[in-house]
Amino acid sequence: MFGGVGKAGWATILVTGGLMLGTSISAQAADLGGDCCADLEERVAELEATTARKGNRKVKLEIYGQVNEAVMFWDDGYERNAYVVTNDASRTRVGFKGGAKINDDWSANFKIEIGIRSANSKRSNQNDPLGTGNPAVQFDVRHAWWNLKSKTYGTFQVGHTPTATEEITEANLAGTSAVGKYSDVEDSGLGMRLRASNNPALSGVQWRNLIRQTGDQPGEGERRQAVYYISPEFAGFTASAGWGADDSWDAGLRYEGEFNGFKIEAGIAYGENTDSSSDDSAFFGCIADNVAGASSADCEQIGGSISVLHEPSGLYTNFAAGSSKDNTVLQSAIFAGKNADDESTFWAMEAGIHKKWLDLGPTTIFAQYYQMDGGANERQAVGGADAINPGIGAAHIFSSELDMWGVGVAQDIKAANIKLYALFRHYEAGVVLTQDAGAAIVASDPLKDLDVLMTGAIIKF
Repeated sequence: MFGGVGKAGWATILVTGGLMLGTSISAQAADLGGDCCADLEERVAELEATTARKGNRKVKLEIYGQVNEAVMFWDDGYERNAYVVTNDASRTRVGFKGGAKINDDWSANFKIEIGIRSANSKRSNQNDPLGTGNPAVQFDVRHAWWNLKSKTYGTFQVGHTPTATEEITEANLAGTSAVGKYSDVEDSGLGMRLRASNNPALSGVQWRNLIRQTGDQPGEGERRQAVYYISPEFAGFTASAGWGADDSWDAGLRYEGEFNGFKIEAGIAYGENTDSSSDDSAFFGCIADNVAGASSADCEQIGGSISVLHEPSGLYTNFAAGSSKDNTVLQSAIFAGKNADDESTFWAMEAGIHKKWLDLGPTTIFAQYYQMDGGANERQAVGGADAINPGIGAAHIFSSELDMWGVGVAQDIKAANIKLYALFRHYEAGVVLTQDAGAAIVASDPLKDLDVLMTGAIIKF
């Protein structure tokens, strides 16, 4: 007993008080419902409009990127040195991507990605450690597009975008593309200038200029301003087509699948450029430039690749090939009547093993081979006093050949999302020149080989 109130009395008072309090709170909430919540929603909307955050309530936003820097050791037969470079096989970048669901079938998406080169591994040379040629050490737009994607009708994409020929010759299930692409060799040191065996002076021609002058393997495209369509997937297959740069277009077919422990990735694409020889607007550059008698550029190409990975053993192989033809280059007075070849071809392969032997993550050990035969090149001049010119006066490249073999190792560290790597490549080349004003067609002076070792890391976020 306390103050005349027993235990039963206290229990009654507490229950009654609780009910009254609950009723009071509910009543207040009901009274405040409209005005209070409306004010709160308005304040939240204001904060969303003024605060950096991951997207908004309708459109999701993801920030991502990577850093890929390396030390590039090189030996051109006369000189050895080492530069710190951005590995352009998969350069440093930052990006923003996201989208919103419209309904059960349609969604809207976007992507903005900026590449960052602090020093350019495919432009660095004996006189320019940073590789400040075009594209220079700078920011560059890799992606800037929006799309509407339908499960039923496919994807319609507009902006600075890949198209059907982009990466068509680079199928690779082992992830070594970030180290050094087996089919795109210019990224690994081919900004270096040629040297002749009998002349220590540097040529004005870079190793990359032997590959259609643009450095891109025959059959491969670029990300460009375009309208791009990708079909829905059917039995592992997707078709695609792109148009842009006034009169560039391409179309392709890709496949991804797996069965009986094998993963397969493959693709083939064809493209034409009938308006511009520019490397900056067309899906791919022609090797003829303002040829007299030709109202516009006119070149075509086809390329493809396949990658097969046996998951239980980790053994894999990649193979790629491509061909490009310039239909106006032979109209040039330089090549007229000289039986020049207007086609350039290449093939390349990589084989290795991708397996988790260490708790850190998978290890990849691989070997690569690349072979390119280049035709008449109206865009690549070789001066009369150039180090590789045997004395025939002003000349152009009549034909070229480039071979590469390489070996590499990469180690993934999953806990830090980082890949450590080392890649060695040995390059050999041969060049045939033709006089600009004359009939002479002669081999250039014998060329020194080039050795390149790149060792670095790529970390993703």
